[in-house]
Amino acid sequence: MSSEKKLAEEIREISGVNPLKCMKCGKCSATCPSYNEMDIKPHQFVSYVINEDIESLVNSKSLWKCLSCMACVQRCPRDVKPGKLIDAARQIVVRQRGGDYLTPDEIPELLDPDVPQQLLVSAFRRYRR
Repeated sequence: MSSEKKLAEEIREISGVNPLKCMKCGKCSATCPSYNEMDIKPHQFVSYVINEDIESLVNSKSLWKCLSCMACVQRCPRDVKPGKLIDAARQIVVRQRGGDYLTPDEIPELLDPDVPQQLLVSAFRRYRR
């Protein structure tokens, strides 16, 4: 299995998304507040994952221009969730650059009365894989 194929599979696994459901309607991109800043639009991002062109995604500025507002997720009529694919690709890049996983032992030191608990739960889910 090629590394590109393996990375595409990992993106699908982390995100829990089936990009093959996308019908290229563009509603996700039309809703995106960062649309003008992106070189690869949300609906195109889905195509890159389908075509296993992960190298282009990793090198695009869109990966970091996405606000993770999930407007694209709510707007998608096929429940493809392009924002989750983008987030999964970010996680892969962070891990490749040496970002460590979040362990349960690290959580108590992150606790702060001003930090919403949902943030900690989300971070644990995201960085435990």
